[in-house]
Amino acid sequence: MLRMEGKQSQVVLIGTWASGYCKRVELALKLKGIPYEYIEEDLENKSSLLRHSNPVHKKVPVLLHDGIPIAESLVILEYIDEYWSNVAPKLLPEDPYQRAKIRFWANYHDQKIMPAILRIALSQGEERDQAIEDHHELLKVFEEGIEKDFPAKSPFLNGDSLGFLDVIVGTVACNYQAFHEVVTVIFEPAKHPSFFSWVTALKEHPLIKDVLPPHDKLVALMRKKYCQSPKA
Repeated sequence: MLRMEGKQSQVVLIGTWASGYCKRVELALKLKGIPYEYIEEDLENKSSLLRHSNPVHKKVPVLLHDGIPIAESLVILEYIDEYWSNVAPKLLPEDPYQRAKIRFWANYHDQKIMPAILRIALSQGEERDQAIEDHHELLKVFEEGIEKDFPAKSPFLNGDSLGFLDVIVGTVACNYQAFHEVVTVIFEPAKHPSFFSWVTALKEHPLIKDVLPPHDKLVALMRKKYCQSPKA
């Protein structure tokens, strides 16, 4: 039951179809069964709604909850989990220390791994080789940290249901085949077996399948962004 007095709250998500940051919010809403309206934003011609709702960064995603805007995907995820705290599943655990560890690795993912992937996509030659090596080192730290801090992960951090980090990782890493096809291979089972096993399990979750962008459409967009000409 939604926590409103006699009425269902109005939830609107402003996003773009290819953004993992937007898809994580969409996935969290679907996990909790929260009805919402989706508005596709044109980032080349930003709407007045976006500029008014997120005047500081003018970026997506933005969640409008009864007209009140919440920006930044990690902030939105925590807002969803806290406001609809009586709606299962909980994305974050009750224990403060466990929550702190999840927040730490969520920030590590967004501040370290995501920029490293972008650096690979935008580089060539020896610079790309170094970027790939740097990414492997960052991913190794992430993988080992998750194994140490959450040893009971099976297959997801919440057991059978998706948790906060599952949502964050799944909406990005599960698109790896498109990145491999257009740019280069960055996820290798031999180098990161635990991480690859986690991502494989995430890819099979029906809600993640539901929110991921269509593969061919994502490949076409990546080629337009990162390649001078389509790869054979």
